[in-house]
Amino acid sequence: MPFQTEDLLPVLALVVWTLIMFIWMYVTRIPAFQKAGINPDEARHPDAGYNEKIPASVRSIADNYNHLHEQPTIFYALVFFAALTGGGDNIFMYLAWAYVILRVIHSLVQVLSAQVTQRFLVFAISTLVLIVMAVKEAIRVFV
Repeated sequence: MPFQTEDLLPVLALVVWTLIMFIWMYVTRIPAFQKAGINPDEARHPDAGYNEKIPASVRSIADNYNHLHEQPTIFYALVFFAALTGGGDNIFMYLAWAYVILRVIHSLVQVLSAQVTQRFLVFAISTLVLIVMAVKEAIRVFV
């Protein structure tokens, strides 16, 4: 069955989540910069020496926002590939929603907890979901 518009909802959901993280980042980061007396012009690069002046809880939000621009780009490409080539059955869509949910959980663990092992576990599971999605599409197209 060809993709329907609602089959792209996981993409929209992850985009919206990324923008929520953007807002969360700046709602916490700007006051943290002000409190630490950091001139924004001096904070051009993360290695400029200002990071130790910012609380880890604020840095973790920015780190997560950056993470949402890394691996999820593969997710976006994969979902649009499936949409444009006639893929994306029910199993694919369940996997897509699972990936989005796992990325939201990853964000919350990274921002609200210092448990790196928990965060890695969620990241690893989400990566496995992404791999299954890619393999499923590759088999559909090439086999």
